[in-house]
Amino acid sequence: MKILIAEDDPSFCRLLKEKLTMWGYDVVVAENGKEALEILLSDGSPRLAMLDWMMPGMEGIEVCRKVREKVQEPYTYIILLTAQQRDEDLVAGMEAGADDYITKPFKHNELRLRLRAGRRIIELQSELIEARDRFQEKAAHDSLTGLWNHGEILRILDQELARTRRTGDCLSVIMADIDYFKKINDTYGHLAGDTVLRAAAARMHALMRSYDYVGRYGGEEFLIILPECCIDCAAAFAERLRTAIGDDSVDTSEGLIRLTISMGVASSGIGVDLQPKADILVMSADEALYRAKEKGRNRVETS
Repeated sequence: MKILIAEDDPSFCRLLKEKLTMWGYDVVVAENGKEALEILLSDGSPRLAMLDWMMPGMEGIEVCRKVREKVQEPYTYIILLTAQQRDEDLVAGMEAGADDYITKPFKHNELRLRLRAGRRIIELQSELIEARDRFQEKAAHDSLTGLWNHGEILRILDQELARTRRTGDCLSVIMADIDYFKKINDTYGHLAGDTVLRAAAARMHALMRSYDYVGRYGGEEFLIILPECCIDCAAAFAERLRTAIGDDSVDTSEGLIRLTISMGVASSGIGVDLQPKADILVMSADEALYRAKEKGRNRVETS
């Protein structure tokens, strides 16, 4: 694990570096408080830090305070090295955000144990962050297709419409529906139907721009959000999407299944005063989708 030493006494710093290296740490050295702060605020900074309380330029307690003000994640475990013995000084260090302190001179085994405790806390926090991120990923995505789920795609639409109200840009949405999906399930079974859904989702996602969004709206319906894209551009994109999805049959456990899709396109107006609410825009796209189905499916209609 990488560790920062901020210590202005060259001989003590050299001794400490040798000991930490022997214990398996990757040591980074700062000669003063300002240099230590720059390192701790940089990308890929050490997760462990040992800061001398008294340093030129900026004291260790001030470095600690500024790190806590600016960095939330990932957490840096900070140990203050101090000759201070007064309780009020040690309390001040902890209140500034230090996790531990050790007074000079110290025993090497004591330092090693305190560093081990710091490593354990960092490892536990990393596990918690990973678990939280996995939970958030699952909470926002559809488990079958991996696309945004119903709630999240609508939240994104609200967010993008709010942005267009500020900028006056155009925004389009596409409601897409797999044709005769119930018949696919009834004929080939739900496992094959799931394969068809995943294939449709993958083909849609492959054609999106980096700032477009696609989510599973429900069942075999998908909602696509196209920022900075007006009706003609959105309709042309939907047509390309329709062709790409229908070009190749889907290989399932029950054999090849032909897949087609119907789409309805709706767009907001251009200008900050012409932005509809999310539900109105989705309803317009849904009505266009209904017309596409009435006219024989496997087609694109605009609102």
